[in-house]
Amino acid sequence: MTAPPPARYSWGGDEHIFVELAEEMSLQANIRAMAITTTLRDERPDGVWDICPANASYQVRYDPDVIGPRELLTLLRDVERRVGDARDFALPSRLVEIPVLYRDPWTTETLLRFRDRHQDPDATDIEYAARINGYPTVEAFIEAHAGSPWFVSMVGFVAGLPFMFQMVPRERAIVVPKYLRPRTDTPKQTIGYGGCFACIYSVRGAGGYQMFGITPAPIYDPTRTLPDFQDFLVFFRPGDIVRFTPIDRERYDAYVAEVEAGRFRINARPVAFSLQEFLDDPDGYNTRLLKELNP
Repeated sequence: MTAPPPARYSWGGDEHIFVELAEEMSLQANIRAMAITTTLRDERPDGVWDICPANASYQVRYDPDVIGPRELLTLLRDVERRVGDARDFALPSRLVEIPVLYRDPWTTETLLRFRDRHQDPDATDIEYAARINGYPTVEAFIEAHAGSPWFVSMVGFVAGLPFMFQMVPRERAIVVPKYLRPRTDTPKQTIGYGGCFACIYSVRGAGGYQMFGITPAPIYDPTRTLPDFQDFLVFFRPGDIVRFTPIDRERYDAYVAEVEAGRFRINARPVAFSLQEFLDDPDGYNTRLLKELNP
């Protein structure tokens, strides 16, 4: 792994500084953003109000009456230097299991309404994704999609929506373009894919990502009535590691009934993620990691 490029620092008005760590999206760049922002949160300098990580960057909101711009810039550059390439950083994380009904009737009905906006009007989204990624069948594609963990690189765009990198060597990563023109409708909790990112649509609305299935698991609860949302209305956090678990329609309906009864909980457990161990042996590390979820 070569030394990371120097960060680019840009000022946003009197209260924000935006830091670009890399021009190219990658798991390594995102881990570096996680390491820097985690270090900042742990040290929490006086005058720093908000710290927001993204895919290959982060933003800090600060009080210029407490910490001056030059002082903040010096502090951030020092953290960047100490973190380095983040190989030795152990990131506090969670393993999260998300059940998925692939090829469900709701996203299938939706995608059929928008075939004039798609690269392949004669195929479903998942059929198209399987073909362009070289998988012989949709079943083989689902096995690959659900067979590796996914790293939550950021949460946003709409409330609670997680963006996720596939935790595999780059040459094996699934890559699928977005729709030629965005849809005006996407079912809530759709499992989507665009470019190198998976996502889960937290609410119903417009979207341009390919639709592969749907999860019964709520990931955004503004009423905070479900057990997973007692502390916050958004479930996912940057740095979470996700496993997609295929389920059938019977299991999907059973989970929905649990949600409606207010009993459903997402299976999650704490774990520490090591970039060094992952880079040394991605497949072995992923196998050991996923065993932690269901020991």
